Amino acid sequence: MNKEELIAKLKVIIKPYTTNTEAYDNLTEDTDFINDLNINSANLVDIILDIEEAFDVVIDNTDMERMLDVKTSVEIIAEKLAAK
Repeated sequence: MNKEELIAKLKVIIKPYTTNTEAYDNLTEDTDFINDLNINSANLVDIILDIEEAFDVVIDNTDMERMLDVKTSVEIIAEKLAAK
């Protein structure tokens, strides 16, 4: 799965949790979940759980704390997929 496919899949997962549709529509690697998409920390945990289920990976607490933007999230997902 390439980076664009990962971002597309991640975007689908994020959609129900964002309140800023303009930022969502213009989502890039630099998009920050909390500051740009107005996703609160509780919903961020839900997103991580959805990512684990969608990609069939396990994300530990250390990685979870780093997953605050699209780029870092995609990197972590790619690492987890490569390790499978």
